[in-house]
Amino acid sequence: MSFKIKYKQVIILRTDLKMSAGKKVAQGCHASVIAVENARKMYPAILGSWGNEGQRKIALKVQSEEDLIDVYMLAKSMHLPCCIIQDAGLTQLEPGTKTAVGIGPALASDIDKITRTLKLL
Repeated sequence: MSFKIKYKQVIILRTDLKMSAGKKVAQGCHASVIAVENARKMYPAILGSWGNEGQRKIALKVQSEEDLIDVYMLAKSMHLPCCIIQDAGLTQLEPGTKTAVGIGPALASDIDKITRTLKLL
């Protein structure tokens, strides 16, 4: 039996920053949770469908702050639930450093329009 995933979430992290593995995980988690909260406000019906499909999440990477902002602005312009994470600066990074973007949950086909050229983390 074939099952096609209709919804997903992507988490995009910068690779130009010197973040430990734990820091990357924490920043990605912040992006995931905040994007879900935005989706709950914008498109609450999607959350149930996404949950029923197993809450697919994909981790991707970009090379720079500029690339991260570009992805975020595209998602925002398409009215997708999204967020950009800025670090508090308490451990490894300067305060306000943009580290991650969360997009979705949303239709996979819509997210793919923005992220199809990005590589897996």
